[in-house]
Amino acid sequence: MKAVFRRGKQIGLTLFRIVLLALPGVFMVLPVLLLLSGSIMSAQELSDYFRPLWEDTGDYIGWRFLARYPVWDHYVRLLFFTPPFLNAFWNSVKLTAAILLSQLVLSVPAAWGFSVYRFRFSRFLFLVYVVLMLMPFQVTMLSQYIVLNGIGVMNTHLALILPAAFSTFPVFLIYRGFRDLPRELLEAGRIDGAGEWDLFIRIGLPLASGNVLAAGVLGFLEYWNMIEQPLAFLEDLSLWPLSLYLPADAAGQEGIAFAASVILLIPAIFVFLLGRDYLEKGIVASALKE
Repeated sequence: MKAVFRRGKQIGLTLFRIVLLALPGVFMVLPVLLLLSGSIMSAQELSDYFRPLWEDTGDYIGWRFLARYPVWDHYVRLLFFTPPFLNAFWNSVKLTAAILLSQLVLSVPAAWGFSVYRFRFSRFLFLVYVVLMLMPFQVTMLSQYIVLNGIGVMNTHLALILPAAFSTFPVFLIYRGFRDLPRELLEAGRIDGAGEWDLFIRIGLPLASGNVLAAGVLGFLEYWNMIEQPLAFLEDLSLWPLSLYLPADAAGQEGIAFAASVILLIPAIFVFLLGRDYLEKGIVASALKE
């Protein structure tokens, strides 16, 4: 009898934990479900729901998560008959790819230098890196604007690529992976005649690949969805990324807005699922104390 009671208690605790964890997940998924359902609703159905907003009737906006008659008109119109959307999409692709590539070229060697070599003021310089990482964009926006305007790249994609290429966060994240390398392994490589470049390529990069990929995943999620930087540094709307694309704020455009949001969300979800394991390992490694 006691065994049955203990078994029932364990089952009850398990169900309680599942419910406790599921409730926040449901609330987090609700906005995504709203986007998905709105993107396949007909224009007439969306017009009925949003009429209080456009006509100022004093009523509240109604909603249902299942469309009466699912349609794909908004996606077809957006992908095949909306050139500004396609232009914004390719702007996001070019910007994100250029930023991640430049961060790979600059951040990985910088992290290697901070973690492997000891030189004068190295600890202080790394502390400066960490402080810069903690500063939000609103604090550095004016200084970045002055520098970018001085070198003549305002209102170009370089105005977004250059500051992001020298971001300190990838250095901090990759630094932890290099820092965990056994010093004896590096010394053994030097004794065997390996140069510093060989140590970096053949030992450092393979063993710290998880942190490098974690930095890449986090960088993609950040720069694919960036909003403040293009708003501050780009005046030409044709240069804007997909994160700033919205159709005309008028009745009849709701479905286009929902479909655009869903398309913006798909690459982020795909990259997150693809690099989830590396992301978790990189975050855990970065949280460890030296």
